[in-house]
Amino acid sequence: MRTLRFILQKEFKQIFRNPAILRIILAMPVSQLFILPWAADYETKGINLSVVDQDHSPVSSRLLSKITASGYFKLASYPSSYRAAAAEVEKNQADIILQIPAHFEKDLVRQQQASLFLAANSINGTKAVLGSAYLQSILADYNNQLRQEWTPFPRMNAEARIQVLSANWYNPRMNYRFFMVPGILVVLVTMIGCFLAAMNIVREKEIGTIEQINVTPIRKHHFIIGKLVPFWVIGLVVLSIGMFISWALYGIVPAGSFLTIYLFSGVYLLAILGLGLLVSTVCSTQQQAMLVSFFLLMTFILLGGLFTPIESMPNWARWLTRANPVAYFIDVTRRVILKGSSLRDIMPQLLTMLGFAVLLNGWAVLSYRKTA
Repeated sequence: MRTLRFILQKEFKQIFRNPAILRIILAMPVSQLFILPWAADYETKGINLSVVDQDHSPVSSRLLSKITASGYFKLASYPSSYRAAAAEVEKNQADIILQIPAHFEKDLVRQQQASLFLAANSINGTKAVLGSAYLQSILADYNNQLRQEWTPFPRMNAEARIQVLSANWYNPRMNYRFFMVPGILVVLVTMIGCFLAAMNIVREKEIGTIEQINVTPIRKHHFIIGKLVPFWVIGLVVLSIGMFISWALYGIVPAGSFLTIYLFSGVYLLAILGLGLLVSTVCSTQQQAMLVSFFLLMTFILLGGLFTPIESMPNWARWLTRANPVAYFIDVTRRVILKGSSLRDIMPQLLTMLGFAVLLNGWAVLSYRKTA
């Protein structure tokens, strides 16, 4: 224990003597939580719409007003032909073309039906799919509105109607910042923990101090624990800063217990720091450690469910997420913050994360060799 205490003192002094690490600890949570939640949004707005209105009737004018009033679409152009609208798409000045044919209103009145043509620029697949879905929803709503206006009111035996009322649990107003901020917190803690831990032992190798440590009677597990504990404390400090910014800037207060969040975060940090130390033991330069860490973190984050729901991934990707610590942490953080899940509810994820921590740290201890 005395040896371990000396190692911890040495590591904390080394960290606080490095101003770059202190800037990372303070700058990363502030900048990411100030910028990313405003930019990372599942809603698509400001879609450029090109309307080819060949009818110029009151019905088509009301339809256009309803589309632009939704807030999702911006009238980019009002060309006279479809060819001119397609040219706007080729110039990247329009995302969706809506063509209203001639006699649109007459067909609705006489035949009780009319057709519209919709074309979307699919270079940006997300904008094309969501924009088309938004526009089709507005058209369906407008169709029901016209049907109610033009159908004569029955004197008796009124037609039965079914009304569907929906409610959004845990995030009633569908505020996407409430959904994104917990995931961004996970990414923040993961990047701080993994990158700093991955650089630690490699830096000792590059400056030559590792040789002095190797000739001492320090045991391998004492050395790894001494490297792990300071960054574990730093990770919890970064998490606390992120939680404070989430409350002060976005009004996000966890529905669950802070104890549950910090308990799972502590175990998660043990796992992710073990991964960083493992990378650090097998790499010989900081450049190698950074590249390997970047590759692993990008894979974990993209398969973690932050931007794409895990349920929509193919089966092979869903199997990979079971070996992804970031996916468990994102899931648990959202559950506790938004849903108010208790420690009992997240016990399977906690035990899995504990297994990751034992496996990765044990692997790091075995990989470390006290050789010059």
